[in-house]
Amino acid sequence: MARRPDSDADAAAQLWKRLGDTRAGMLSVDGSRQHPQPMTHFADPDAGAIWFITSADTDLARAVGLGGEATFVYQSQKGDYHASIKGPLTVSESSTTLDRLWSPPVGAWFEKGRDDPKVTLLQLSPREAAVWASDTNPVLVGLKMLNAAMRDGSGEPDVGVHRVIDFTAAG
Repeated sequence: MARRPDSDADAAAQLWKRLGDTRAGMLSVDGSRQHPQPMTHFADPDAGAIWFITSADTDLARAVGLGGEATFVYQSQKGDYHASIKGPLTVSESSTTLDRLWSPPVGAWFEKGRDDPKVTLLQLSPREAAVWASDTNPVLVGLKMLNAAMRDGSGEPDVGVHRVIDFTAAG
């Protein structure tokens, strides 16, 4: 169960932790007309970045070009935490970062491994994120929703919190 963040800084810290718990989400370049694509991500809260490794010949890498706005959508494995993260997505030339993130599973995607000229490191710098966190298990969420549906005028069911994080202010 996710806990309810009390501030933007708390919500940002929780997001970085959650991104480290699961390594997959959907990435899209805004305005590219490409569908969001499943991508393995590497959360780097110290750098304020989310890294992706892809091939230069993918639609995603071509859509990034010299940089663009992107959206990364993440859902925890338990379904108790969701996030939509927006910010600039750029190609990074950092060999140091690529070396740190490189692993045999990543290398499986490239014919020549780490030395493949198609290896492309992408950096998403979160500017804003919308998060939804539920501190209740899925069965209890369903019961709360059913209870609210059966009671006229009782308001929305209390199944979690929604917060929009401004990373420029969250620190």
